[in-house]
Amino acid sequence: MTRLDAIRLSALPPLSLYIHFPWCEKKCPYCDFNSHQVKSSGFDEARYINALLADLQTELPRVWGRKVHTIFIGGGTPSLLSAKGMQHLLSSVRALLPLEADAEITMEANPGSVEAEKFAGFADSGINRVSLGIQSFNDLQLKALGRIHNESEAKRAIEIAMRYFGSVNLDLMYALPSQTVADAALDIATALSFGTSHLSMYHLTMEPNTYFASFPPALPNEDESDAMFEQNLTMLDHAGLERYEVSAYCKTGFECKHNLNYWRFGDYIGIGAGAHGKISLPHEITRQIRERHPETYMQQIEQTGSALIESKSIPANDLPFEFMLNALRLTEGVSTASFSERTGLPLHRIANALELASKKGLLDENPSLLKPTALGLRYLNDLQTLFLSDED
Repeated sequence: MTRLDAIRLSALPPLSLYIHFPWCEKKCPYCDFNSHQVKSSGFDEARYINALLADLQTELPRVWGRKVHTIFIGGGTPSLLSAKGMQHLLSSVRALLPLEADAEITMEANPGSVEAEKFAGFADSGINRVSLGIQSFNDLQLKALGRIHNESEAKRAIEIAMRYFGSVNLDLMYALPSQTVADAALDIATALSFGTSHLSMYHLTMEPNTYFASFPPALPNEDESDAMFEQNLTMLDHAGLERYEVSAYCKTGFECKHNLNYWRFGDYIGIGAGAHGKISLPHEITRQIRERHPETYMQQIEQTGSALIESKSIPANDLPFEFMLNALRLTEGVSTASFSERTGLPLHRIANALELASKKGLLDENPSLLKPTALGLRYLNDLQTLFLSDED
């Protein structure tokens, strides 16, 4: 690394922990996450938890003395874990890592795997936020998406989650197979009727290496999907849910702190099959990737003590794009000063791209903020791409 490319971080960013649970009851045809359908014989919960904790211990020397602000348990379907297993996992994590007293601890859950007694146990273990993969309340569209739950199970899951957790997110999708604008409005209206604090809204996309990529269903056209989005946006705004990120809406004070740390280019330990991590050091920012298949992951941990398949320093030339790729997702943007604080690079490294983005009307002209305009949010990919190779 030349002196020009040297990274100099004046302070380390907040630290989070991501824990990946790789199994689900059924692989959805649109899903490109690292998830594996549970075999009829089930999965070895104790073995996987032991592997997670051993994996975490390998990371401790790199984060020694740093407190963890948030934990996110994603998947897959983490709610397939037993309450006892979750309690063991989180109590062991607390023994290994110092957690902030008010740490946000989120678990993803599938409405088809929600049980009141189990959720009570999850709450007792310290989980204080749940994200439910509802996707739709329409049984025909749920069937087209390959979901294992139906409308009544989705509603029951929301009621149970709200009984035990202070913060509940509902994941919804739009532009679904054969969905009409009226169908999409009914989904949003139904979700809003529960009064949850957070809602995520995603456009269904045909991701590579999924069943839908090979066998695409009939989807609404671009005009119809745009109409759904604008309609949904208006309904959410009228309900008092503020759009604070491209796909995220919440009541005041209920932003997902874990995801905010990602978007603000914070650090996170990633453990579990296929998990990614990002850790900053004073003169280096590294990324890691674990073995994807759960059996291979556990074997590697047991045999070698590590399941890493990649651990590398992010080149200085890549940092501007990586930072802006995340920060520009936020509707309020981030402070201009945070670019240097989080990348260790001078702001002039992105001066050309900032000027061009502003001229195109994609970036707010306020010099103290790196904030997308309404047009920039609408054409976010175009805005982010401007920062791919901005060099003096």
